[in-house]
Amino acid sequence: MKAVICTAYGPPDVLQLQEVDKPVPKSDELLIQVHATAVHSGDRRLRSLDVPVAGKLPMRLVVGLKAPRQPILGVVLAGEVVETGNRVKQFKVGDRVYALTGMRFGGYAEYACVKASKCVERMPTNASFIEAASLPFGGTTALHFLRKAKIEQAKTVLIFGASGAVGSMAVQIAKYYGAHVTAVCRERNFELVRSLGADVVIDYTIDGYDGKLSTYDAVFDAAGKIDKRMARKHVAEHGKFSSVAGQGPASERKEDLTFLNELYETGRVKAVIDSVYPLEDIVAAHRYVDAGGKAGNVILTVAQAN
Repeated sequence: MKAVICTAYGPPDVLQLQEVDKPVPKSDELLIQVHATAVHSGDRRLRSLDVPVAGKLPMRLVVGLKAPRQPILGVVLAGEVVETGNRVKQFKVGDRVYALTGMRFGGYAEYACVKASKCVERMPTNASFIEAASLPFGGTTALHFLRKAKIEQAKTVLIFGASGAVGSMAVQIAKYYGAHVTAVCRERNFELVRSLGADVVIDYTIDGYDGKLSTYDAVFDAAGKIDKRMARKHVAEHGKFSSVAGQGPASERKEDLTFLNELYETGRVKAVIDSVYPLEDIVAAHRYVDAGGKAGNVILTVAQAN
């Protein structure tokens, strides 16, 4: 099969399309023909070894000294089950599924194996493969950190990085819970973020923008780039702050995909897609994401996606 191999740590050019052996599912696994995947922060961070200097050696010891031990990156996929292990009961051949692969990665390939008990679920019935591939990473990450911020109790929510893959889902999920949402992003993304339900939108590129902010029941840094001391100034008494940076990884739960299915099928959330590249253009896709400024998700088509 064709797969993108990360040959070393470095710029996007370290990613190469190669022929590799097709995986064989274990007794508790699904073999999925991948139709679409995405370029997310976990992929580019591992590819570039984008961690603080003090963390580079420990990270190499964990994931590989000279290159990732798992050379096929890609933390999310959407596709069709083509084979199941003999212990798998809840899925069958032909099921259209989407999944998060975690530290196993593997999405940048024509086929991938996923444990049936892990974060994999049937896709929303009204989603294309491209749309489905845009949901799991941002959706489950937003759910995890919004729960830490007690979103069910929050009447007012402030979201930094509201136009990214995580932030765009966070805006929609916060609106689902009935919150008044103030979103912080670039002015060029105002229309998008308003269309997702944001009540107030503020441009962070303007000097002193934080002076326009009030205090909120929940404050969420969806990009992990905000000064935490500044952000915490906007947390109301008894409010909560959460960030994708420094609070540990988001949990990957099958039940969160089931919940996202419900939200998507009822029109409570929608896919936010910046651009779509074929797998062969993986280097260009990573360069685009590295440049910053994307809105929503950058999707890669693998098989004939629709």
